[in-house]
Amino acid sequence: MSVIKRPFYESLFALLISALCFILFKSILPKKIFPDAMARGANITTDSLLLEAIGDSAEADSVTTDSTALLPGTVGADSLIHFAGNSDGIAFPAEKMSQYTGLHYLIPFYEKLKQLESTGTGTVRIAYFGDSQTDGDMIVQDFRTIVQDRYGGNGVGFVPISSESSSGRSSVWHTHSKKWEKISFVTSKNPATPFGVSGAYFLAEDNSGSCWVNFKAGRSARNAFLHEPTLFYGNSTNGSAELEIISGSDTVIHPLPATEILNTVQLSATGTKEFFGRFRSAESVPLYGFNFDDGKGVHVDNFSARGNSGLPLAKLDVAVMNQFQSQLGYDLIILHFGTNVIGYNGTKYGWYERGMTKSIKNLRACFPDAAILVISTADKSSKYDLEMKTDTAVIPLRDAQRSYSISNGVAFYDLYSAMGGENSMVSWVEQTPSLAGKDYTHFNFRGARKVANMIHDFIQSGYTQYKSTATNTGYEPVTVSLPDSPSTKGK
Repeated sequence: MSVIKRPFYESLFALLISALCFILFKSILPKKIFPDAMARGANITTDSLLLEAIGDSAEADSVTTDSTALLPGTVGADSLIHFAGNSDGIAFPAEKMSQYTGLHYLIPFYEKLKQLESTGTGTVRIAYFGDSQTDGDMIVQDFRTIVQDRYGGNGVGFVPISSESSSGRSSVWHTHSKKWEKISFVTSKNPATPFGVSGAYFLAEDNSGSCWVNFKAGRSARNAFLHEPTLFYGNSTNGSAELEIISGSDTVIHPLPATEILNTVQLSATGTKEFFGRFRSAESVPLYGFNFDDGKGVHVDNFSARGNSGLPLAKLDVAVMNQFQSQLGYDLIILHFGTNVIGYNGTKYGWYERGMTKSIKNLRACFPDAAILVISTADKSSKYDLEMKTDTAVIPLRDAQRSYSISNGVAFYDLYSAMGGENSMVSWVEQTPSLAGKDYTHFNFRGARKVANMIHDFIQSGYTQYKSTATNTGYEPVTVSLPDSPSTKGK
């Protein structure tokens, strides 16, 4: 009997020793069990400009991000920001800095939307720039459907030549050959050719016709047709490139003269349900992508890029983007970033404020007619002491995003707070049915649809306010002149 009991007592003794060691050494173990640096695997695209911004920033370790610091000597987050009325006397009420939305800055967009709504003519176009949260048209496809159901419009919009997530996208069926070289503003610092509006251009790897794309209409009623398919491509000395289009039993060859800085070829004046396109002798011709829309209502283009921090937007070439603007006419630019910024350089984001200020300045030069809306980082959970909690970098990053939105005069949506604030991602993951994945970072399809509705409701609340704000001739607008923030001072 003692022989049988001995292994039991030895195992119990080892277990007690292990527990004692854990208690003794717990204080010196890292609170965050799995640091973000370890979580970034080989398949994760790293934003080269983000790394460069951190490395070049002498103040990166000393600047404390705080949106309340924009107005020294005030009552901090309770200070009010007053907005000047526009030329029609329309003015939004003052806001506390801690609850800043800046919806006033969307008035030019609301004016276009009201024109569309009241006359039923014209178009409104939105460029939605994002990271892996919008990969595969997540969030954006639902947002697109909501606004098109409300204001009209059909078509998935602009789609790049190739994409890592094309096989998982349902808003348009998109397959392509593997013989495409993608040059992206996320990973390329000095491209030989300007990037396209999606932040990339594509080169055929050979002239044999082995580089192809295939598009088929999506599932929803708004995407059930490939409306007026049009190819966008850049400048090249190659004068022999061709695009062979096969649609049903028809085959049409389109020459691709590349004499302008931005060139277009409309493949059909109406549209089709599906087509196959083969590029011949197209080496050295920078290809950007295809646009599909019916020219009416609202159109939303998804420009997602894995690993993008938003800083690469400063690389977009103004002259080329001005041409895209003349062709597509963006009225609103949405910037939805943060996932790839959390975990870099701790909780100090002055360097990121400076970088995004450059991006916003460049976007205004590229798309001078467009209003801008910044969407904050969502909540993200990391493991602390064996428990999933809001990452300590989330709130400082959210505050930095609000800070550069205020200092640059753009609208801001606090997605983190809208989700429920601290530890809301844990709730989204663990509720039934779940709204986010087990990485405690990315939304699933249900969560993405909910986020899309939240963003729409936020924008719509400003539009409702805009329409109900009558001209007030007695209003004397007060404009607060914001001093340089700690992130932009001396830049």
